[in-house]
Amino acid sequence: MGLRFFADQCVPNAVVDALCDAGHQVWRVRDYIPVESPDSVVISKAQELNTILVSLNGDFADIVAYPSADYKGIIALQVRNHPEVLPQIISRLKDYLSAHPDMTHYVGKLLLVEAHRIRIRK
Repeated sequence: MGLRFFADQCVPNAVVDALCDAGHQVWRVRDYIPVESPDSVVISKAQELNTILVSLNGDFADIVAYPSADYKGIIALQVRNHPEVLPQIISRLKDYLSAHPDMTHYVGKLLLVEAHRIRIRK
């Protein structure tokens, strides 16, 4: 069984599809809460569902506002208005997830996934 993710409303279908194709479970915000819900509600729902939050929302990359130690894992995709890097980001993320298939690995971590690297904050 793969990892469990909660995809924020801003996460492209290509990311959700890639995660599902890799054998992971992905729940979407729109299936649980209104898409215009504040970030605090989104992260709370991810916690309640025991999932890793995946988002393009830069707010979740703010370790002061969302201290990674308080969560089961946050993956912030760093597209930065360059959608052309999305395939590289997806590939890098899938490789990392394959190398770290246990949910406990992500607890208390913020992964900043960029086209050329992944930075991990604790």
